Amino acid sequence: MFDRLKTGFLVSCGAAVLALASHGESRALALGSDFAVDYTATSFGSVPGLPARYGGLAFLDHNTLLIGGNANTAAGRLYTIDVARGSGGHITGFSGTAQVFGSVGEYNDGGVVFGPGGVLFTSRWPVNELGQTKPGSTDEDKIVNLAPLGSAQSHAALNFVPSGFAGAGQMKIVSWSGGQFYTATLAADGSGTFDVTSVVQEDLNPSLPGIQNVPGGPEGFVYIDGANAGFGADSMLISEYSANTVGVYELDGNGNPLVATRRDFLTGLSGAEGAAIDPLTGDFLFSTFGGGNQVVAVRGFLAPPPSCGGADQPPCATPEPGTLPLAALVLLGMAWVWSSKQPRLRYRG
Repeated sequence: MFDRLKTGFLVSCGAAVLALASHGESRALALGSDFAVDYTATSFGSVPGLPARYGGLAFLDHNTLLIGGNANTAAGRLYTIDVARGSGGHITGFSGTAQVFGSVGEYNDGGVVFGPGGVLFTSRWPVNELGQTKPGSTDEDKIVNLAPLGSAQSHAALNFVPSGFAGAGQMKIVSWSGGQFYTATLAADGSGTFDVTSVVQEDLNPSLPGIQNVPGGPEGFVYIDGANAGFGADSMLISEYSANTVGVYELDGNGNPLVATRRDFLTGLSGAEGAAIDPLTGDFLFSTFGGGNQVVAVRGFLAPPPSCGGADQPPCATPEPGTLPLAALVLLGMAWVWSSKQPRLRYRG
């Protein structure tokens, strides 16, 4: 059993530089030069009652987060925690104590995302699996071994390309620590879950020989509209655990990140893991595996389109695979950043 070294994480509001504490050592947590004027970052601290080594996170509804604890282990589970909102609807902290979400979440990692049919998809590291939990279930209904399909050891995070982006509806997955990035094809299995019929690795810089991967030990990732300040083109934010950063990548014509366009969004991090977009405000949230076990929000993004439901309902569900390219909205937890695992000080037993 290995623990990540950095354990303290404190981020205070500010346009550019924030403070990171780690066992008495301090480091600068800074927004990239293209983003420092328009964005601020705030740490909400640790989630009350959530076991350390946080995994990915998503919104169960507009006021409830679903987040992994004891990540990367057989004891891992997902938990729910209510959020408190303040001015402008922005999250200001947590309300109550985290509650275990059934038996879902063994080996949880950076990918916790709702997909077609309201199914919850979860990345399982280091066992290289994809979990699927149907609405109303208290445990995974289906677990797919991705190794025979060609996924490098081990699958770490996933997301679906939102409507309005190139490649809308496609399922994307990424491996830690090599950064192999894939498009996965789903097919309904008749039981409310999905078969994975193919996993195709993407070349993220075709101008170079060989297949180029995501650098920095990627974990959770989310899609960002190019209309947001500083972006200039539809982009992806990736939690780069191993590099202690969050990177920005412009997208190709299929919703894949172009590594030649990479810029720093946040630097000086410790253990960036999961990633999600707040469905009410558009704020970018990420969790940390170690690094103080925190949830951090970055504000300054455009608010997303109104959701299908009311204030306590999740956004529009992702359509079935056959109609994915026609989706009006993809559901909310598009993220998942994901852990850069150096010799990722994680459990590898």
